[in-house]
Amino acid sequence: MEEGKGASSKDKGGIGASFTRGAIALVFIIIGYQLALFVHKAAVLRVEANRDRPDTVYVYMSNGGEDVPASPETTNGGVKMKKEVVRKNAPHSPAVKQVRERTRTVESFPFNPNTVSVDDLQRLGFSEKQAQAIDNYRKKGGHFNRREDFAKSFVVADSVYSRLEKYINIPKLDLNKADSVSLLALPGIGPYFAGKIVSYRASLRGYSTTSQLLDIYRFDEEKYNGLKDLVNCSRPEPYPIWTLPEEELAKHPYISKREAHGIVLFRTHQPSSKCTVEELKKSGVISEEHAGSLSKCVLASPEPDS
Repeated sequence: MEEGKGASSKDKGGIGASFTRGAIALVFIIIGYQLALFVHKAAVLRVEANRDRPDTVYVYMSNGGEDVPASPETTNGGVKMKKEVVRKNAPHSPAVKQVRERTRTVESFPFNPNTVSVDDLQRLGFSEKQAQAIDNYRKKGGHFNRREDFAKSFVVADSVYSRLEKYINIPKLDLNKADSVSLLALPGIGPYFAGKIVSYRASLRGYSTTSQLLDIYRFDEEKYNGLKDLVNCSRPEPYPIWTLPEEELAKHPYISKREAHGIVLFRTHQPSSKCTVEELKKSGVISEEHAGSLSKCVLASPEPDS
């Protein structure tokens, strides 16, 4: 009985040792599998990283856009035919692009949202997709008149706008330089009023003040108040009221034909010191209303008496 017991203990010891060796082997298998996965992942990332180096990794394309074999020559009925190949850089890998998106430096600098480039939008913190969305909006005729208009864009987060608000610089539209197409960007201005603004500028020989828009037929206070903070006037050439011939004076919106004739007579018989809008009004040459309008204009000085 004792010998049987001894044999049983020996068998149990052998089984235990075998179990231990099996467990150790299993641990090594698991470690090896994990190591293989790590090496594979590292190799994939290495390949993806190299794909972003056009000087080391690229594909060849035929003229028709199809991939061609490594050899530049193929046969067709026993006759060698050389395909023309074109070098084409491999596309950036998504993994590397994502890493660049996460690690790029965000900048803040003055910009005009109506003209800033897609690249600069990305420098300002927008993703490539967001920057392209802003550019597409502009290409379709969209325009940012005010800073808050930029904030309304669906790709501009509140936190981004809060950071960039003070850097947004939208120049005012110069009424003396803008063409009719540029004027269409102003709120409430369609083709009709864009044309009227340009033609009225020609008759005035340049706007002296933005409020002269109110003198355009049917251009009311509501329309003016909606855009007056978006426009300005560069200084026009002084209007030569004291030298223009009568027929030219009569083309001015604030001078009637009768008044044009009176101005010519007045300046002919009065010294240059008397040649003022106020004296024209006092002498009854022009109406009080036209005198008020002319006083807003940039007028040339009268020529000195000889």
